[in-house]
Amino acid sequence: MSPVLVATTPDDESVPLGPVLSIFDPVHIGIDEFGHPVQVPMIYRNMLIGGEPGAGKSALLNAVVAHAALSLDCRLCLLDGKQVELGQWRHCADAFVGPSLDGALGLLRRLAVMMDRRYAYLLDCERRKVVADDKSMSAYLMAIDEIAYFSATAGKKPEREEFASLLRDLVARGRAVGIIVVAATQRPSSDIIPTSLRDLFAWRFAGRCTTDSSSDIVLGHGWAQQGWTANTISPTNPGAGLLIAEGGSPQLVKVAYLDDGTCAAIAGYAATLRDTVAAKRRRLQAAA
Repeated sequence: MSPVLVATTPDDESVPLGPVLSIFDPVHIGIDEFGHPVQVPMIYRNMLIGGEPGAGKSALLNAVVAHAALSLDCRLCLLDGKQVELGQWRHCADAFVGPSLDGALGLLRRLAVMMDRRYAYLLDCERRKVVADDKSMSAYLMAIDEIAYFSATAGKKPEREEFASLLRDLVARGRAVGIIVVAATQRPSSDIIPTSLRDLFAWRFAGRCTTDSSSDIVLGHGWAQQGWTANTISPTNPGAGLLIAEGGSPQLVKVAYLDDGTCAAIAGYAATLRDTVAAKRRRLQAAA
């Protein structure tokens, strides 16, 4: 059972607010072809989401962000070239960047500095990774909607190359210090998702793609030849896609869908939980 967050009134009366999650809990993302729930552990892992428009990318991205928003041991950093896909979660986030490559670069640079400092701390403590009961280091979820805007469209080539380099570094080294990257694109091509980046993602989801090669760019080379291709998914079946984990085989899943009203309700609830915790922390600091 999820723990219940309790707020304290000025009269020191405890008021239960509701259940909270943990980023160390598996994330529910939908059901498999037999109707069984599909849950994926996200801590120490990253996720790549690709597919044509309407394939279910945003649904999966929002499902993961919703879990993270309700996890008070996780902080959110959001990049959204369109602003509206992740915009409802901006009040829950430590950082929200819209269509600004400069803003995205600044955020990635700050995360890179934090990552290096966390590794230095773990080294001093003779440890290898953050754990669930770490009070000094919250996990971070870095969610990106439409990688292509930042890596291939906006700004100048040196800036786009810096974005790709910083992102690759976070995906490669961030896991042990609690940095989780979830990135989505509607243009699964080799210039957007090079093999060197794709293979760093533990979880990869391919919604409907227009070609076998696009499906392979997300899932990995050779899966289409073995009969696993997102090109065969019907356009009338949005949210269906192939999910693969490190060292595993693809499985067909149907992603859970959160409509705008549901996302707004969850985001508002999560923002209230986070504001309550922040206020309590300030009171404790003032009392000390």
